[in-house]
Amino acid sequence: AYIIASVIILGMYIDQVPAAFALIIESAFNPVAATGGFAGAAIMLAIRYGVARGIFSNEAGLGTAGIAQAAGQSSNPVESGLVGMMGTFIDTIIVCTMTGLVIVVTGVWSSGLNGAALSSSAYATGLPGVGEYVLALSLAFFAFTTILGWSYFGEKCWEFIAGTAITMPYRVLWTGFVMVGAVTQLDFVWLVADTLNAFMALPNLVSLLLLSPVIVKLTNEYFANK
Repeated sequence: AYIIASVIILGMYIDQVPAAFALIIESAFNPVAATGGFAGAAIMLAIRYGVARGIFSNEAGLGTAGIAQAAGQSSNPVESGLVGMMGTFIDTIIVCTMTGLVIVVTGVWSSGLNGAALSSSAYATGLPGVGEYVLALSLAFFAFTTILGWSYFGEKCWEFIAGTAITMPYRVLWTGFVMVGAVTQLDFVWLVADTLNAFMALPNLVSLLLLSPVIVKLTNEYFANK
């Protein structure tokens, strides 16, 4: 439903899509409000927030996707890796690009809103009377499945460290933090999430570099046998 709504809106504003791409690219490297000595800082902030939101969206580099893939039916790690890469492509290249374009072509990008309120305003503008409900329903499913997914990742990590006895205490603590996050200031929630993501990414990225020869070897063997 979310993708269909996005496609309909972009179809209605198809003539503005090229200009929207141009605005996004230009604003990334030449922020509108950035002048003088602040220009470099603005670009740095744009990259910092772009990378942070991108990692939060697709989990690339965090190591969590591997936990999900390990629960799959494939016995080949390369096949699991390819499936995991598809998830990043669909989420970032397709869904996030559609969302960004809808926000720009509907003109709400300069409204001063942010987060879910910005997206809601964009879809309400693009599909009056329908868009806001599609987005609300989609966000409910996005949020709920995200809560379940990250709960599963954390649970498996703690089970590995402390055994299955930790499962129920972890779930209770997790549920409590969900409620805390729901009533806490959004900027603070993003700050905590970005910080904890960095704590996960650093050791995982180091491990990926150290294991890269193994990854290359397994990948070459997999495609050589195809």
